[in-house]
Amino acid sequence: MEAFTKIDSIGAPIDIRNLDTNQLCPTRFNKIPVDDPDYQRILFNNVRYANDGTLLDDFILNQEPFCKAGVLVGDENFGCGSSRESAVYALLAFGIRCVIAPSFGDIFYSNSTKNGLLPVRLDRNTCDALRAALHKAPGTHIRVDLETQTVTDADQQVYEFEIHPSVRERLLEGLDDVGVTRKYADAIAAFENTHKASLPWVFRSS
Repeated sequence: MEAFTKIDSIGAPIDIRNLDTNQLCPTRFNKIPVDDPDYQRILFNNVRYANDGTLLDDFILNQEPFCKAGVLVGDENFGCGSSRESAVYALLAFGIRCVIAPSFGDIFYSNSTKNGLLPVRLDRNTCDALRAALHKAPGTHIRVDLETQTVTDADQQVYEFEIHPSVRERLLEGLDDVGVTRKYADAIAAFENTHKASLPWVFRSS
């Protein structure tokens, strides 16, 4: 997966509390291959597109400059609902690398960190204020730095956030579950060789 260190990008406010993964990726799209060139169309499809496939002007991510956002600021319980990983894929395909919210669905949070999307928890008042500022001044940038664990708004106000050290390390290094395992490839190989040598009869072919 792509490593995450920092991002300085247009922020988009999503004023939907308890936004679930079915809203992010409607069920009918779950089996579409993630390498589909139009995968970004999945994101918020039910509210971004009309029945004829045209963009709906009233949805915020269809509007300039929010359509170029790399950071979303959401409300409480962002990504609740089912465990579908496609919700994270859809956000990444659209260009979103970070979601800031007061709280997240647990599985969505985990899926995000395993695919290079940074979920940042800030308190509700801060998130409300950030979204209000983005509505007031479209095109405002938000800077998120995983190395320093900080979010900086347009007024240079800095907010610190917590993240588990091992999750932070994985994101900084761009390691998914397979990548983490491969870090220990030499140790695994050494163990296997020692194990085979100590129990040769187990591995002897009949």
